[in-house]
Amino acid sequence: MNSIEDSENLHIVRADTPFFGDNDTDNGVSLRPKTLNEFLGQENVKKNLKVFVDAAKSRGEPLDHLFLMGPPGLGKTTLAQIAANELGVEFKVTSAPALEKPKDLVGILSTITEGTVFFIDEIHRLKHTIEEMLYIAMEDYELDWIIGQGAAARTVRVPIPRFTLVGATTKAGTVASPLRSRFGIIQRFEYYTPEELALIIKRSAKLLEVAVNDDAALLMATCSRGTPRVANRVLRRMRDFAQIEGQGIITKEIVMNGLDRLEIDQYGLERYDREILKSIIEKFGGGPVGAETLAISVGESLDTLEDYYEPYLIQCGFLQRTPKGRVATPKAYELLGLKAGNTDENPGFLF
Repeated sequence: MNSIEDSENLHIVRADTPFFGDNDTDNGVSLRPKTLNEFLGQENVKKNLKVFVDAAKSRGEPLDHLFLMGPPGLGKTTLAQIAANELGVEFKVTSAPALEKPKDLVGILSTITEGTVFFIDEIHRLKHTIEEMLYIAMEDYELDWIIGQGAAARTVRVPIPRFTLVGATTKAGTVASPLRSRFGIIQRFEYYTPEELALIIKRSAKLLEVAVNDDAALLMATCSRGTPRVANRVLRRMRDFAQIEGQGIITKEIVMNGLDRLEIDQYGLERYDREILKSIIEKFGGGPVGAETLAISVGESLDTLEDYYEPYLIQCGFLQRTPKGRVATPKAYELLGLKAGNTDENPGFLF
């Protein structure tokens, strides 16, 4: 049997093989860490999870249900995979939008083995009927299934093996309280520091067999939005520049030139980040402006605006959320080289 089996709603991954995500492989080389020792950053989350995993293994029990929250790209899926690896159990992956009908959930849970780690990404998007079914599965390890129709219909409870549900979300506040309360372990992911990202970049560079200077790694880390996924993406592009326009070694000069070519500034802001700030200032007088209106003005979806762009802009101090809408801060004017009431200057790039 193959180590990875694809079906309509599910990926099945054996615990002794890496999980290959589209954003984390390069010609078959997985950049995802496979053990807690290889996982860099998120020290509190990692230390706590090690205790919980070791305790579960010593008791011969499945790990308690695990709820992971935080911005995208910080390693929630990776940590779920690592938990399965450390426990030595099967790992199943799906996302909430893929679970359209109760039978989709039944099809997955009826085929799991004892101790399986079942990962649901974007768990805040689960449909209510599936949530209700999941409550019983999480607490009693049983499934309610309706047999027959009309007056002859009856509910049958089907036992399932004990398993660990790992739910990941970027919007913890929108997860239903009854669902969230059923998770025994709740962990929050924070943005990584530049120093942590520099270590991740060096590790990834070693796996990709490319040399990178320390100052170049730190510069890439500073421009990676506090996110390993972005850091690995930047590393791959700098590797391309170093291979074609350099000597195959990623130097600070190569990175500075590459970031300028990719329109990424020293804060890690991309062209769309600046377009968002510029739109607020030029089209809406600096704000406040509603999220939907702002998304339309920059040609981006509301979810992408709220989940990807806004959190980092707010963290960097360029954007504020107010009861009336989004407002550009004085720091945003300074970034763009603009003054209040004067939007004719061209900000240029910082490299």
